[in-house]
Amino acid sequence: MPLKNKNAAREWFNTIFYGGLIAIIFRSLLLEPFNIPSGSMIPTLHVGDHIFVEKWAYGYSRYSFPFGSWKLWNGRFLARHEPSVGDVVVFRNPTNESMDYVKRLIGTPGDRIQMRDGRLYINGEMVKRENPRPYIIARLPKSMRSVGYYHSDMSIKGNKIWVNNNPVDFDYTIEYVSDCRMGDGNCGVFNMTEYDETLPNGVTHKIIELSDNNPQSDNTIEYTVPDKTLFFMGDDRDFSFDSRWGRDVGGIGFVPRDNVLGRVWFIWYSHNYYAPMLAIWSWGNKMRWNRFGTGVN
Repeated sequence: MPLKNKNAAREWFNTIFYGGLIAIIFRSLLLEPFNIPSGSMIPTLHVGDHIFVEKWAYGYSRYSFPFGSWKLWNGRFLARHEPSVGDVVVFRNPTNESMDYVKRLIGTPGDRIQMRDGRLYINGEMVKRENPRPYIIARLPKSMRSVGYYHSDMSIKGNKIWVNNNPVDFDYTIEYVSDCRMGDGNCGVFNMTEYDETLPNGVTHKIIELSDNNPQSDNTIEYTVPDKTLFFMGDDRDFSFDSRWGRDVGGIGFVPRDNVLGRVWFIWYSHNYYAPMLAIWSWGNKMRWNRFGTGVN
């Protein structure tokens, strides 16, 4: 009997050890899951999206592996290609190595980046922006889940927005938040404008703007991206803490190439925090089924 107990314990140890080792290798070399905690990449990524990141696309640095902050080495290896302008990328925050960010790559070494009156300029040329249409961000207290939101001709319940009792014909995102109240600046219904933006290399993606006269984000100096660094911006141009803010004011500034973890591949799961996962009866109001399995570009 003691011998059997020892064998059983060894089997359990081997199962846990090798299972953990396989998971670490998979996450380090192939695909790593992340969830989106903030709205800086709306409309491309919503709060509550869960994504997979390709780890092999740009090669590997020490940040690709557990304990990367230990600074065991510098540089990258096995890079298939360099990140391209327009890629949606996860990277390690250069000012706080315990945090990972996701943003869109806007500038590579040598590029000149500037915002003027809400418009993006790359190397002195205004980036094409067209097809303006309404976009709503609804950030509602969880206390409103059962009663819904009603104002004038608009109503919001679960994952849907209606105007004059008809589903709206434009895009939106809805999130239910624990620690906010309507009108406190964090919670509310925000009317934005969505555009199609086409970068110089032909990549077209969606952005949203509250206005073109935000004093902090819509008019900047011209930045020249240094060697071995990258310049990132969020697709929510007025509410993204990105490379437009330098490290001296608590921003991320230029991001070292080695801090890149990988390119976002697709959304495998998405929800709006409407109810706990075990509340199966609430899944209709919680799950964003139309975002499951969608690619990110």
